[in-house]
Order: sequence, then structure tokens, then C-alpha cells
Amino acid sequence: MVIIAKWIVILFGLFLIAAGFLMLFAPEKARATLRKAGSTNFINYTELIVRMIPAVGLILYSEFSRYPLSFKVLGWFMLVTSIILCIIPRKLHHQFSLRSADILKPVYFRLISPFSFLFGSAIIYSVI
Repeated sequence: MVIIAKWIVILFGLFLIAAGFLMLFAPEKARATLRKAGSTNFINYTELIVRMIPAVGLILYSEFSRYPLSFKVLGWFMLVTSIILCIIPRKLHHQFSLRSADILKPVYFRLISPFSFLFGSAIIYSVI
């Protein structure tokens, strides 16, 4: 189980790096993706379940990582917020994503993309 959790966390780090590239080179596409969050039942619950997988991976692998407390806190934060988003009305989640997309103009996506690279790299570094 620990090996599976490790690879899930590594894939999560790679996902964050890929998201950074998307935000840097195709910020309009990243913004459009944000706008879709919670838009349909299928998208909403798929997004939340997919988000719970790395959360559980972080929790399970935390004791083997370089930063156990950070992994545990991040994993539990992601898991609890995912559960909360499952409980609240889907339309509320979608309204929040639409407002966020309105605030985050493409230039802002480009500005925050390095943080996604760094965070994804830090997660991978903490595992290998």
C-alpha cells in the first residue's frame, strides 16, 4: 500500500508541474478549466474523487516522506475540503469557481505558474 501511495504522490507532483505549464503557456485554457469546476454532477464528483486520491496518498505516505507533518496536514486539508465540497450544493461550488475565474485573469495564471512548478517539484523531492 505504501508503494502505491508513493507513486500516487509522485504522479500528483507531476500533475502540478503539468498544471504549471498549462497556466504558463495556455492560461485561457486553465481559466476555462477552472470555470467548469462544479458545473455538472459528473464533473463535480469526478473532480472531488480524483482530488481525494492524492490526499489519501499524502496521508498514507507521510511517515515515509522527508516532511511527514507537512504531508499529513496537506493530505488532511485536501481530504476534508473535498468532503465539504461533496456536501455543499454543487451550484455553490460552481458559482465559486466562476467568480474565481473572473478574478484570475490570464496574466495572473502566468504569474502563479512558477508556484505550481515549485510545489510539484517539492512534493516529488520529498518522496524520492
